Amino acid sequence: MVYIPNSEETRQAMLREIGVASFEELIRYIPRELRLKEPLRLPPALSEYEAFQHLSELAGENLQAVIFAGAGAYDHYVPAAVDHVLLRSEFYTAYTPYQPEVSQGTLQAIYEYQSLICRLTGMEVANASMYDGGSALAESVLMAVHVTRKHRILIPANVHPYYRSIIETYIRDQEVELVPLDVADGRFSLPSLAEALDGDTAAVLVQHPNFYGLLEDLEGVAEQVHAVGGLLIVFVDPVSLAILEPPGSYGADIVVGEGQAVGNALNFGGPYLGIFASRMALIRKMPGRIVGMSHDLDGRRAFVTTLQTREQHIRREKATSNICTNSQLCALATTVYLSLMGESGFRQVALQSLQNSHYLAERIAQLPGYRLKFSGPFFKEFAVETPVPAQTIIHRLAQKGILAGVDLDALGMGRGLLIAVTEKRTRREMDRFVQELSKFK
Repeated sequence: MVYIPNSEETRQAMLREIGVASFEELIRYIPRELRLKEPLRLPPALSEYEAFQHLSELAGENLQAVIFAGAGAYDHYVPAAVDHVLLRSEFYTAYTPYQPEVSQGTLQAIYEYQSLICRLTGMEVANASMYDGGSALAESVLMAVHVTRKHRILIPANVHPYYRSIIETYIRDQEVELVPLDVADGRFSLPSLAEALDGDTAAVLVQHPNFYGLLEDLEGVAEQVHAVGGLLIVFVDPVSLAILEPPGSYGADIVVGEGQAVGNALNFGGPYLGIFASRMALIRKMPGRIVGMSHDLDGRRAFVTTLQTREQHIRREKATSNICTNSQLCALATTVYLSLMGESGFRQVALQSLQNSHYLAERIAQLPGYRLKFSGPFFKEFAVETPVPAQTIIHRLAQKGILAGVDLDALGMGRGLLIAVTEKRTRREMDRFVQELSKFK
């Protein structure tokens, strides 16, 4: 925006001060075809109160949708206290602590976050968070390659297609091979895994629950991977860990995930939070930074940045990652959320999501022309085959205030509708959804 003073005398004085004779001379470098041909058609100026009223009226036109779409971004409830804490100035304006030991509050918040993630995943160490789940997963692939000095990554076809795309971008100019694993009835095939494992396998990457919401059978998988010298990487929905066995208990080496569902709103797609945890033996190869707890010279508790092996701090070729910051505000939201909910509250979120999703799946499966796409157990998300293209359902129901789900075909993941259900969905909302689905023949 260019400010042009109202007073001609003032305008000419300003032009003379910067050494030009006219406004046209000032903008002579801008091609004429790109300049405005006539004044902008702007409405009359409003007072602050009038502007507030006008914006409120515009906001009232927004559709208040009931959300059944998921695929990595979920409509979980975020308690008001989370935002109240985040908006405190000492947190909201905080950035990477470049004089870390001075920033004791920020460091403690990071330490608490790491501790909660370790407890949730059953792993020994967690970093101070990453940008989002997809980039955390891609970083885990590079970490596995660096640790094992091998080049093959086995990845089932039921991993989120966006995450696979991010991995492909990360490894494009590196000697890393992505080897697809077959999928049977929506879950990755154990015989396919046994056949693909070899001495050059750096890691096996499993999403659990997977993209379709199904639970994978990971009993004994870690042993098979470790037998050839590889690592097991597990991508998780952190909400599921309130009721599912933590990955650390079945031998996972690296655990990553998307933390949006834990205390962060949908926010139209971001910013989100990349969870990253591993076994202690791998800590030197972990990307990002890690905060530890120690004591100062007077014996008082102190928090310190223990590791930050990034290109800002060491030689670029020795850096574990080129990501130069962490999603600290989003990580703080997760920390506050988990602290507020506690074990029992967080478990209730997971149980209600589980129960709601199964109630809705049973109702939809009874409709003519609909059936569950897969037979395996699922957590809060499931795929259904529909009597008309999924995109038709999504488009029509959006006009009625229902975001019906995700079109699998549009993502290259088969045909059907992927539906997510959280603790926020009421019986009335789900019954209305079923009623609207019944109208498609």
